[in-house]
Amino acid sequence: MDFLKEWVTNIILFILLATVIDMLLPSSSMQKYTKMVTGLLLIAIILTPIFKLISKDFETAMASIPSFQTPGEKNMENLIELQKKEIQASNDAYILKTMAVQLEKGVEEELMKQFGLEIAKIDITTNEQSEQSFPENLQKVTVLLKQPETEVKTVEVIQPVNISTDTPLPSKEPAAETEQIAAFLSEHWEVTEKSIEITIEGGINK
Repeated sequence: MDFLKEWVTNIILFILLATVIDMLLPSSSMQKYTKMVTGLLLIAIILTPIFKLISKDFETAMASIPSFQTPGEKNMENLIELQKKEIQASNDAYILKTMAVQLEKGVEEELMKQFGLEIAKIDITTNEQSEQSFPENLQKVTVLLKQPETEVKTVEVIQPVNISTDTPLPSKEPAAETEQIAAFLSEHWEVTEKSIEITIEGGINK
């Protein structure tokens, strides 16, 4: 209703204005051209709602064009989207691999000094659905540790082995050691201990 009122008001105001102009102009050949121009403007004002309606229908028709895509175009879009995902996955894998190398370099010397172990492999698992960056999207860091490789020594003459049941075997607490390593890595990598999973070659897990 507001649009209709505005439309009628514009027509009335323009007619009044054209009448005033016609009365003020002296009788001459220019009056004929003035009436022609005012008549054209009046027609344009009257047809304004039709122009707006046509324009709106045209925009709606243009917006609906994608729904009439051929199967070949849809397949091409799906292929492009798939390639984008593959490129993104490859990029993410490279970033995680680079991050793993940086994590290893940051602790390898101190890890060897304190625990006599070296890192064999690091796997980083992140939340792919999260929009946050590392380490906020970190889910788990799996660390495989191993004893350092030593040079092969010349085999010496085998000495007699004496087995005595009187001497108790030394006790080992692998769980406590892995907890210490986890705390050490957590401090240096600035991640929580719960997100670190440690495996030492030989079957010791945390």
